[in-house]
Amino acid sequence: MKNIKDYNFEQLKQELINLGEKAFRAEQIFKWLYQEKVKSFDEMTNISLELREKLKENYTICNFGILKKQESKDGTIKYLFDILDGNAIETVLMSYHHGYSICVSSQIGCKMGCKFCASTGINFIRNLTSGEIVEQILAVEQDTGVKISNVVFMGIGEPLDNYDNVINSIHIINHPKGLNIGARHISISTSGIVPKIYRLAEENIQCTLSISLHATTNEKRSEMMPVNNTYKIEELLQACKDYIAKTNRRISFEYALAKDNNDNLEDAKRLVHLLKGMLCHVNLIPINKIENGKFTKATNENIMKFRDYLNEHGIVATIRRELGSDIDAACRTIKKKKFVMVPGLNAKKLAFKPGTIDNLKNNTNQTATTFIHNTL
Repeated sequence: MKNIKDYNFEQLKQELINLGEKAFRAEQIFKWLYQEKVKSFDEMTNISLELREKLKENYTICNFGILKKQESKDGTIKYLFDILDGNAIETVLMSYHHGYSICVSSQIGCKMGCKFCASTGINFIRNLTSGEIVEQILAVEQDTGVKISNVVFMGIGEPLDNYDNVINSIHIINHPKGLNIGARHISISTSGIVPKIYRLAEENIQCTLSISLHATTNEKRSEMMPVNNTYKIEELLQACKDYIAKTNRRISFEYALAKDNNDNLEDAKRLVHLLKGMLCHVNLIPINKIENGKFTKATNENIMKFRDYLNEHGIVATIRRELGSDIDAACRTIKKKKFVMVPGLNAKKLAFKPGTIDNLKNNTNQTATTFIHNTL
């Protein structure tokens, strides 16, 4: 059966009409799902028993279980969710002065193979559905009691590689009868899938587009990001210029600074040349070392000099605040940790490596498995 959270408001109205019901019932159901945050059809008490039975016969309600929850000293919370089919995904809640932001995953694993990113170490399994993307927000709000005001698609996976489900989830997140989070408070990050950038420009949604650029030459970018072998910097930046012209929306360029690789003055000069005249902002990211990765964090001195050069030459640049580093939840990091698997969860279906528990005491009453935990 289909997860009822996979339907946007208009789709749900049509589903109800197909069931012989009035379209206005969709508004009631949306309120129960996204405002009251109920976990079962039986809790929808202003809907007739007959309709509730129809819903139970035709749909499920996706409710994630929490496999692991870690809280940072800075207030960041990282979740490992059981998504109910033997797979697990991660989601991160971050606290800022302007409210709560959530970093959601869009895929189980990733195909892009970026050499500095956590997702490279996780085999691609499948796309998340719209409902599974939205459920990350609901599950965190249910667990913490906070109201999330900003959503960033920067977790595991390439959002534009799961285009239809991501866009549909945004319609649910943004809808006034849904989660009612403003489109300008939603950011989509991409490694640079050019055809999907053009498609996104036609969507007429006010989300922020973030481009993972990270290098100023094709040679360096291809080394860091294999997607550059398909879509060169010149083609990507032309798509960005066309996107800005179509939407009049500012683009955010993400630039992870790696020591002795892309953090010198010549790179800063080339970046100014590439972006000059564009409606954009550069988000400088102190790169985080990943296991078996060749890139390491640039020095603080170089990061500051890089930022200052950009600002002095007309490119607005800021340094991303690092959150959750003590729980391996900082941007694009990966560390391997052993956790005890919840009994009954299928380790083979998880996108993690099975292992053995170190120093496991003799205990015949519990079956346990460890797995390698790859973080955002």
